[in-house]
Amino acid sequence: MDIRKCAAEAIGTFWLTFAGCGSAVIAAAFPQVGIGLLGVALAFGLTVVTMAYAIGHISGCHLNPAVTCGLAAGGRFPAHDIPAYVIAQVVGGLVAAAVLYAIASGAPDFSVEKGFAANGYGAHSPGQYALTACLLTEVVLTMMFVFVIMGATHGKAPVGFAPLAIGLCLTLVHLVGIPVTNLSVNPARSTGPAVFVGGWALTQLWLFWVAPIFGGVLGGILYRWLSEEPSVQVTGISPPAPAE
Repeated sequence: MDIRKCAAEAIGTFWLTFAGCGSAVIAAAFPQVGIGLLGVALAFGLTVVTMAYAIGHISGCHLNPAVTCGLAAGGRFPAHDIPAYVIAQVVGGLVAAAVLYAIASGAPDFSVEKGFAANGYGAHSPGQYALTACLLTEVVLTMMFVFVIMGATHGKAPVGFAPLAIGLCLTLVHLVGIPVTNLSVNPARSTGPAVFVGGWALTQLWLFWVAPIFGGVLGGILYRWLSEEPSVQVTGISPPAPAE
């Protein structure tokens, strides 16, 4: 595995977690000019659009263990590279949460007890949704997200528009899922904030690994069944070796 691909995944996941969760922690409810739910959903989508254009050609811009596993299940990513990508993504999410914590804690009323954009179910769901509803939400929305990624990156899809389709899809699933779980669809994004919140967030973190990965695998398998034509793997292109 090329270390630069892993570095690209770590940087991209850092951006997704920092800017996406940062919009929720810092800007969502800012007095009088807060961006609200719509703004947070759009922020997550924009992180994917911007990074897809920046690093898509290097690593494929997965930024998400569920996407990596889903693409592998769909025959579009080598399974033996999953661990390296997932580790890089989790590292990026953890570093992003640390930087966000350092910034957000500078406010006089900051408290991780307010949630710090952590995902949760039951009493810790924004809408108090039960475990089953939260599990189903994460599975279905991740499944459809990976399904769109598989289609948008197919060789016969309109060239150059994949980042827009994928980013808009992530915005859409956040519009649906934020009231239910704060929406994860991404275990790396969930892990970073959960580490800093601790307690209940870590206890409930299992759901935001199991459900997105299961949903991602379903999405990859479904698209592979629907479109059996082979297409390129979503792995980027290894940068050339430095000249000696």
